[in-house]
Amino acid sequence: MKKPLLVIIAAVFILLCTCFAATAEGDASDAVSAEVSEDASAGESSGGGFDMGNVIMLIGGVAFFLYGMTIMSNGLEKISGGKLESTLKKMTSNPFKSLALGAGITIAIQSSSAMTVMLVGLVNSGIMALDSTVGLIMGSNIGTTLTAFLTSLVGIESSASGFTITDLLKPANFSLIFALVGVLLTMGKSKKKKDIGAILVGFAILMCGMSFMGDSMSGLEDNAQFRELLVHFKNPILGVLVGAVVTGIIQSSAASVGMLQVIAASGAGLTFGMALPIIMGQNIGTCVTALISSFGVNRNAKRVAVVHILFNVIGTVFCLILFYTLHAIFDFAIVSQNINAIGIACCHLVFNLVTTLALLPFSKLLVKLANKIIKGDDEKKQEVLLDERLLATPAVAISECRNITVKMSGIVKEALVDSLDALNSFDRELADKVVEDEGVVDKYEDKLGTYLVKLSSNDITEKDSQNVSTMLHSIGNFERISDHAVEIVKTAEELNEKKLSFSADAQKEIAVAESALREIISITFTAFENGDTQLARKVEPLEQVIDSITAEMRSNHIQRLQAGACTIELGFILNDLINCFERVSDHCSNIAVALIEVAEGEFATHKYLNSVKSGNDEQFKADYEAYSAAYAIN
Repeated sequence: MKKPLLVIIAAVFILLCTCFAATAEGDASDAVSAEVSEDASAGESSGGGFDMGNVIMLIGGVAFFLYGMTIMSNGLEKISGGKLESTLKKMTSNPFKSLALGAGITIAIQSSSAMTVMLVGLVNSGIMALDSTVGLIMGSNIGTTLTAFLTSLVGIESSASGFTITDLLKPANFSLIFALVGVLLTMGKSKKKKDIGAILVGFAILMCGMSFMGDSMSGLEDNAQFRELLVHFKNPILGVLVGAVVTGIIQSSAASVGMLQVIAASGAGLTFGMALPIIMGQNIGTCVTALISSFGVNRNAKRVAVVHILFNVIGTVFCLILFYTLHAIFDFAIVSQNINAIGIACCHLVFNLVTTLALLPFSKLLVKLANKIIKGDDEKKQEVLLDERLLATPAVAISECRNITVKMSGIVKEALVDSLDALNSFDRELADKVVEDEGVVDKYEDKLGTYLVKLSSNDITEKDSQNVSTMLHSIGNFERISDHAVEIVKTAEELNEKKLSFSADAQKEIAVAESALREIISITFTAFENGDTQLARKVEPLEQVIDSITAEMRSNHIQRLQAGACTIELGFILNDLINCFERVSDHCSNIAVALIEVAEGEFATHKYLNSVKSGNDEQFKADYEAYSAAYAIN
């Protein structure tokens, strides 16, 4: 369900609650109303009404808040880039480090729901273990409380004695400036500046939404029906349910907490005792997003959502029992005192801190409970799996694509080396392994290619776009190299079955070409894995040397054929082998050139190759001469 529709449903839900209370109050006061004068009635109506205009303004305010939060979150995520994934990779068994990482990443992307969805995707992909997510989930609940402190700034009043330093904290005095600066930045050409501009514009829209919600609630302090509705919230169970339902509908605890802050700021009489259960319920409601994301995933990924729900539900029950037990003993005066926006933000933070401290020692127990609820053995990890849920956090998805591409390159490299080993000494088991590896590489290319195309259509940073381009240019070449590895194995198999062998001179030439091929593979794949453009520049001169070697091998073969030292059948086999060597080196050149050009921000293959072959590149000339000397046939 789309969020705009959820916003409308949430607003209608709030309206129905208000209307219900208003109707009940109206029925009880019909007789009294008949005796009230027309002027007094008009005065009361104008003083505390909540009409359709307020409802529309409330809907618009929530919509602006959610849209601003989305823009700001996307911008923050892009600025953080691949650091999100690299931070997750630093996960250890230390629960406190996991806690800090979870809070930090959630602050970076400003969404605990997005964090949990990302964890579901990572566990579903087999990238992360279930145990490792518990601390991150707890930390994300703490990290998301920062938004409530930001939105509490709306409650800051301007000074009556003139503009002061404190007034700078009032959103009305700086959010519009943020919007202006943000728009100017988004109009520039720099991708990074556009992302920063998006963050500023998103924050301004978020604050604008808060202002709309605040305006929609104006007058509620004098509205008898709304005060009657608040009385019902003295029941903590009802408070928890309302908080959970509203948050579950709009799928944003930040928005629902912001709405609660607006009600508190309106002076309608919301007390600490009323607000605390609602805040607890809001934490439960935010689990809906993770629950939805767990459909269609493996059991372990479903358990991530279950852990999230268990943490919030158990934490709410624990805190309710603890708080009201202590209140029954000590009679806290604060319970009946009115709460303000900053008080709601503090309660939100304290509740999550207490819940985390209480349940952190029982992290393993939460995992066991999740295993009991979602029964069954863990599925075997699939060979290649890029979860669609990771597309919601492109930086993480791109980094995981990079990891899988590097894994793919490792399989290709091993397959080619094995094929060359089989050529020297044929082994059936080794030959079968090369064929099997080639099938795996085909699957990698198919899944990676489809996934990378989807990623490239997203609004991603310039650096991420370059990484996607490099991978898209490389995976096809990797796949073709694995195909040639199979062709080499077929050549080795044919020689073995027919009991054929090349002449001594041909074997010597093959050995030289094979050594050069092993080195170009080593250089290319190491450069790709490490993103080393300097090492990648050594590929092209070696590729030129291999071209010279293969040309000389063909010429020598014709001479041997004319002299009767070689047969036509062996000539065909040798030619197939030479073609494989030549094409493998060509694909290595393609990979290296893509790596270099993407790093330089320009795709111009012919321009680069012409520049290095023109004789003006001294390093190219030096490397070419060195490789020529090292791999001389004669």
